[in-house]
Amino acid sequence: MPALQAALPASYYVEDAHWRHERERVLFSEWFCVGRLDTLGLDADDSSRTGRLSVVDVAGESVLLSRDRDAVLHAHYNVCRHRGSQVVPVDPDGPPPAPCEVGALRCGYHSWTYDLDGHLLRAPHTEDVEDFDAGSFALHPVGVQEWAGFLFLHLTPADAQPLTDTLGDVPARLARYPLERLRVGHRLSYDVRANYKVVLENYNECYHCAGVHPELCRLVPEFGRGGANLDWEAGIPHREGAWTFTTSGTSERAAFAGLDGDEKVRHKGELLYPNLMLSLSADHVAAFTLWPTAADRTRVDCDLLFTPEAIADDGFDPSDAAGFWGLVNRQDWAVCESVQRGMSSRAYAGGWFAPMEDASLDIRRWLLPRLGEP
Repeated sequence: MPALQAALPASYYVEDAHWRHERERVLFSEWFCVGRLDTLGLDADDSSRTGRLSVVDVAGESVLLSRDRDAVLHAHYNVCRHRGSQVVPVDPDGPPPAPCEVGALRCGYHSWTYDLDGHLLRAPHTEDVEDFDAGSFALHPVGVQEWAGFLFLHLTPADAQPLTDTLGDVPARLARYPLERLRVGHRLSYDVRANYKVVLENYNECYHCAGVHPELCRLVPEFGRGGANLDWEAGIPHREGAWTFTTSGTSERAAFAGLDGDEKVRHKGELLYPNLMLSLSADHVAAFTLWPTAADRTRVDCDLLFTPEAIADDGFDPSDAAGFWGLVNRQDWAVCESVQRGMSSRAYAGGWFAPMEDASLDIRRWLLPRLGEP
């Protein structure tokens, strides 16, 4: 008979010291998804004579993203090489700077100026400094890659494995979905009071679905049967007559061209560690990017992706998908926050995974080797 499997200890979810250790050893050493190129203002086909700039925060590290005049992507730490000022000042209590067009990056402190590829263009009053080598003062690089319209960063680029290693078989499994063409038609954002691993584990099992998601289980009956033996390769069938993630199970939008017979009527899901969750319907994709901010806080952006043609239609109305996802999301975040509160109790040392939660054990299999732990 299958046995219960031990989950990670409580300290991995609630202690600030472990959060800082994990952030350094794992989050800064993996390809981290920072969202869609279109919302970052960095679409390659959105060219202009000047370059474009966006700023993101990855677990407390500010990163400059740019696409230069030749449409090449670059990423650098938002730290001037002179005195350490942020090249683009970011208010930690306010929204990030809006994406914009730029020709160069100038630090407002002493006007050291960098090209979009990070090399130093100008450092005022250094002309007479002996042996001053501008080539030694480029911005610190961050690894940057794109896949299917998503942008990924690696904050320790010297140690980065190819992004293809992180993606594994996912591109092949999703080859018929037009991910690269899709655009964000609606965004739902949340501040979830839970560790990002709690959110990942919750996403990766449906043991909880019958009790937490009655509406979802009416749409996808197999989700209400404990979550065991789900065939994610073929997709999970909807109830009779339903084919997408809306309350009715239908939509006025057309299914994506090129899907196979299963994909036109079934739901697929993928999890890319450490922070991208994909739920794929026949007419739209829900892309969740997780932004860990503390041991017990995670911002979640749920971007609903549609074809450009659907968004351009005069009658485009994403509320059928947004309403359904908003309901399911709120149910998930409420239970995740309950888990986080319970894990913070002195009575909790560590939990257990039932056999139908084997997929949630992925977090343990993924995390512990990266921490150098058995």
